[in-house]
Amino acid sequence: MKAARKAISLLGACTLILLTGCNQKQESTTREEQPAQTVDLDDFTSKQMRGVEQVSIEVDLDGAVDRLSKAVQFKTISNQDRNDFDTKAFEDYHSFLEKAYPNVHKTLKKELIGDPRPYSLLYTWEGKDSSLEPALFYAHQDVVPVPEDSRDQWKHDPFSGAVVDGYIWGRGVLDDKNQIHGILEAAEMKIKEGWQPSRTIYFVFGQDEEVGGAEGAKKVADVLEERGIKRFAYVMDESAPITPGIFPGIEENTALIGIAQKGYLSLELAINGVGGHSSQPPEESNIGILAEAITKLEDAQFPYRIHPAVRSQYRYMGPELDKELQPVYAAVAFGKDDEITALEQKFIEEMAGNQLTRAMLHTTIAVTMFNAGIKDNVLPPKATAVVNFRPMPGDTPEKIIEHVKKAIDDDRITVKDISASTPATNIADPNSEAYKILEKTIRQIWGNDLLVSPFFVIGGSDSKHFQARSFAPDVFTITTIQLENTEEFKGFHGVNERILVEEYGKTISFFYQILDNLEELKS
Repeated sequence: MKAARKAISLLGACTLILLTGCNQKQESTTREEQPAQTVDLDDFTSKQMRGVEQVSIEVDLDGAVDRLSKAVQFKTISNQDRNDFDTKAFEDYHSFLEKAYPNVHKTLKKELIGDPRPYSLLYTWEGKDSSLEPALFYAHQDVVPVPEDSRDQWKHDPFSGAVVDGYIWGRGVLDDKNQIHGILEAAEMKIKEGWQPSRTIYFVFGQDEEVGGAEGAKKVADVLEERGIKRFAYVMDESAPITPGIFPGIEENTALIGIAQKGYLSLELAINGVGGHSSQPPEESNIGILAEAITKLEDAQFPYRIHPAVRSQYRYMGPELDKELQPVYAAVAFGKDDEITALEQKFIEEMAGNQLTRAMLHTTIAVTMFNAGIKDNVLPPKATAVVNFRPMPGDTPEKIIEHVKKAIDDDRITVKDISASTPATNIADPNSEAYKILEKTIRQIWGNDLLVSPFFVIGGSDSKHFQARSFAPDVFTITTIQLENTEEFKGFHGVNERILVEEYGKTISFFYQILDNLEELKS
């Protein structure tokens, strides 16, 4: 790789908004630290694919941009209040898709799935060989709201779909309608050419990814599982876009492929006691009792450990990073899950010292809501707090609730699961043929002067509802759009969300090419 690299500290070893964090006040690990060992670097060589020939695919870019611009104009918003759901926006969007992609809707079977609202789209493209395992491409229709107090910061109306200065602007153009339309544009092109896949291919476009996917993606996964699908050969969903500088210390263009996601759990902590007048306060107020419980919980962090996905990440990234630190990266990449060497302990300590990397190492605890009181002179009889956890594998809801109760050690506090909790997912195999096909396709479209690496996703997308099940172990997540720089991330759930027109053409080319490349999969 040609791009210059800055000397990188261990803190740098991690990914953008979807990655991790670290600043520490806890025990580093429950495992016994092992003595230092010599690390053999002979096998710690680059795993980057070389010499991939780029392809050029002719795309009706003007037409595609016009269709995506119109798509942004449908306000398919996911609000936290699920009763605040604009059914007409979704219905109108679905009607638009039928008109925009007539061949897709003539050829593929379309189903509406979801509970209590059936607005998730499931398309089935029957393959020629039913013995082959199917593939699945996922994206989501819904977008996050645009706060009223931020509208004056937008250069163009967030739901205008404006095409100005070489960009397509608007809420959802990056997250995630570009993926929906990139997939459908490619499929429309293929069908016009008379192409049919060898294996059956599913397109799933969810309705509520921005609020967890319980109504949409989870129900689609249930349906597909009930229909007897044993295993998907390939599943792809959104994640980090291709971006230069996304990985501290590496200036060159980088494509991060998510291979595992943490779980999701929210617990409500509550105390129900006696209220009263503020002129006669008790020795302990309900708010004070709950606040003390929260403090105890925050002081009882989960122990650190190195996830196998992190080991894979450093096996691919480590050889491209600072040579002086490669013994540490090699120790992580080749380490054993049941022991921690001195070099691995050094890695953990450094990662735990930075807010961007700590979350990769343990189940996180985040107090996100605290509610009590209705008037300044009234003692509230009830106080509640919501704590969000992103579990590592093995940390089940039962174990987490047990951990919380032990940390708080106060029977006056009740603990209740209020989320559509999901466990940590399976780990996709970065050495599989499916991963290699994905990397090859990325390089065919964006070239060889970029680093491609697996990584551990600490956030999550709707594909977690598939990857947590036995029929979809190999789920790979990446948003196949090129961003100019990390500044463009500010539009992700922020203001002035936009993508480059020319790069959207490459998104379409990617999906067109990967449909061809999946023909190479044997199973």
